[in-house]
Amino acid sequence: MPKHSSYLSLLLFLCVVAGVAFSGAHFQPGDWYAHLAKPDWTPPNWFFPFIWTILYIMIAVAGWLIFSVPNLILKSLWVVQLILNGLWSWIFFGMHRTGLGLVDILAMFVCIALLLYMSFKVAPRIVAWLLAPYLVWVGCASALNAFIYIHNPA
Repeated sequence: MPKHSSYLSLLLFLCVVAGVAFSGAHFQPGDWYAHLAKPDWTPPNWFFPFIWTILYIMIAVAGWLIFSVPNLILKSLWVVQLILNGLWSWIFFGMHRTGLGLVDILAMFVCIALLLYMSFKVAPRIVAWLLAPYLVWVGCASALNAFIYIHNPA
């Protein structure tokens, strides 16, 4: 666990993750998304900012804890998943590229799964608990992205 004096660095992780969240929020679903064929189990639009706020806080805390562990692969995976996360909104909502968005989100899912798996071995156990809901949510979002890609030909 990080030392008490490093709690200030948690603010840095919260700010970095908030920057990714705000960049993604720049690309809103809008009319394009509203008119796509989506499955019946698609969450309501109001749910997305609610769940992402919680997940982003958990991602930031997990990153803060990961960066207290001397493991470059774990740190790299955290950075890569965050980059993929930030890119997805731009690709999917900004560019309307559902196929490329699917590639991005599947890469993100694999990266988070590896991060979760490796965190069990070398990081504080809480890291895996912080990342597990994120993996589940990205898995569901991947299925939604796949459905949209399949049922909305370009």
